[in-house]
Amino acid sequence: MTGKILSFAAMFIVATAFAAPNANDVKVSGMFSDNMVLQRGMKVPVWGTATAGGTVEVKFAGQTKEAKVGADNKWMIKLSPMKAGGPFKMTVSGTNTQEFKNTMVGDVWICSGQSNMQFSVRHSMNSKKEITEADYPNIRLYTAPKKVSVKPLTDIKGQWSTCSPSTVKNFSAVGYFFGRDLYKDLKVPIGLIHTSWGGTPAESWTTFATLENDPDFKPITDKFKRTCADKDIVKKNIVYKEYQALLKKTRSSFGKKRKEIDLPWIAPGFDDKDWKTMQVPGGWQKNMKNFEGIVNFRKEIEIPADWAGKDLAVSLGAIDEYDRTYFNGHDIGSIGRAVPSFWTVPRKYIVPGKFVKAGKAELAVYLANEIGEGGFVGKPEEMHISLKDGGKEKSLAGEWKYLVKASIKKMRQPIGPEHPRSPAGLYNAMINPIIPYAIKGAIWYQGESNASRAYQYRKLLPAMINDWRKNWKQGDFPFLIVQLANFTAPPKQPGDSTWAELREAQTMTAESLPNSGQALAIDIGEAKDIHPKNKQDVGHRLALAARKIAYGQNIVYSGPMYKAMKVEGNKIILSFKHVGGGLISKGGPLKQFAIAGKDKKFAWANAKIEGDKVAVWSDKVKNPVAVRYAWANNPEGCNLYNKEGLPAVPFRTDNWPGITEKNR
Repeated sequence: MTGKILSFAAMFIVATAFAAPNANDVKVSGMFSDNMVLQRGMKVPVWGTATAGGTVEVKFAGQTKEAKVGADNKWMIKLSPMKAGGPFKMTVSGTNTQEFKNTMVGDVWICSGQSNMQFSVRHSMNSKKEITEADYPNIRLYTAPKKVSVKPLTDIKGQWSTCSPSTVKNFSAVGYFFGRDLYKDLKVPIGLIHTSWGGTPAESWTTFATLENDPDFKPITDKFKRTCADKDIVKKNIVYKEYQALLKKTRSSFGKKRKEIDLPWIAPGFDDKDWKTMQVPGGWQKNMKNFEGIVNFRKEIEIPADWAGKDLAVSLGAIDEYDRTYFNGHDIGSIGRAVPSFWTVPRKYIVPGKFVKAGKAELAVYLANEIGEGGFVGKPEEMHISLKDGGKEKSLAGEWKYLVKASIKKMRQPIGPEHPRSPAGLYNAMINPIIPYAIKGAIWYQGESNASRAYQYRKLLPAMINDWRKNWKQGDFPFLIVQLANFTAPPKQPGDSTWAELREAQTMTAESLPNSGQALAIDIGEAKDIHPKNKQDVGHRLALAARKIAYGQNIVYSGPMYKAMKVEGNKIILSFKHVGGGLISKGGPLKQFAIAGKDKKFAWANAKIEGDKVAVWSDKVKNPVAVRYAWANNPEGCNLYNKEGLPAVPFRTDNWPGITEKNR
């Protein structure tokens, strides 16, 4: 009997030890965990919740601070400014005690924006080498969970980790390369807080009050309110959940090798007489305008007798976005989301000889597209089939049969309370809970989603930055912007450009706000990929800007920036600031300069460096009044730099209204 009593007692002790935390226990904000970095050189807030009227004690690096818990159950202490160092242990005590180990003191940076900030190290240039070498225990990483909220949230669930090959691979590439450069230069611990979401506009990262109280932004909030007031909003959100489930199911169908499955439509001899036909390549928008979803494709081909039993090579060019390809009913390959920039990757698959017989054969492609052009988007000469070892190729371009299987566009969620593009939705859930964590500054890579509204962005981006600064209560902390990279096909003739206008808005913001700067990516983008893989140079250029603006180092941190112009006969003479060691032209004569007269018609121009100036002229323009440089979505080959290797900032000397101004 005694043994049983002891056993029950032991069980009670164990159960008590693992009981759920008491509702009145002291809780610390989710911004604090083992391995964190606290900001040096300023007062450091530590905050959380506890029972009203109680006392909380925080011990850290020789300091002991106490705070009374307010009637709202919130408490906060502020540690006195500290020098860089560590590791230390933080102890937070009240009715319970929490310890945070391996804490460093150094510099903390926010890394925010949309997909190019979200873009991970494992997808970046030379990723295997970068990941293998990412052994920096004094760089610490924190990723804010993706979340949307109508109201400002006050807590967040995250975890700090030391930088290592296992932790860095899914972290922001721009954030990591920026932090690594700073760490190598400053030799102090660096904390990186990554909070970004692909495809989101700046208004999602701005407070609702700021948007609602400005006539230029109020249409955004008014539309959002109308959506939220829609009687069918509950139904629409249910539809959205179905949409998400379909996307998840669809995405899982691509990429990984699957077992052979029996699908009648992929086999030779299938009756497809009721299917429609489409000319490929070229995307499917000309046949199915604005369609996004799943489509089955089939093409009958003739296999020569001398190919029988031999391995074949199938080339389909790029496919937007996912594909699973079959030859005579056999799965020969698939590309899905695991492959970087999957929608630009040329499909090249091998057909094992055991599946190859002379005569009629069937190529079948199960193809899905979530957004954008859709379908076969490569070049005709990229679509062919041949022996694996080479020889004569048979073209696969031309007429294919197709059948629409499912549309996903109509299931999209309206921009309502659960949508990541909702005004203030990401500020509320992914910025507000981080405040007032002490920081050195912020880096920002975003703008693609606002490119059609560049003139509005001139005001929106500064409004967002001022929002953050006001609410953080750390004064005008450094804010560094990545200017949009070059993207899409290069223009044949000079003209207007939405992306050029957006870059101009970014430059205007960096120049007008205190303690602000920018890093260029105008020379490292990719025409066919909105997510260029060279994030190392982006991080490096951001670090240069930080070293100058945030740390006051006497370095050249920017490429040449337009300062003034002077007309001399048929030439315009341009002068610049940030010339550094001098102007240079990389790879031959200067390119991407355009010049115009009073008729506002731009022509490609000659340009020549003359000391610290550039002379621009064209035989087509006798009385020039304006010059533009790198003024295009993709000004490929723009090559004006300073000797420090930093590219010139795109500019225009005219102030003529552009595309986005006309469309306001």
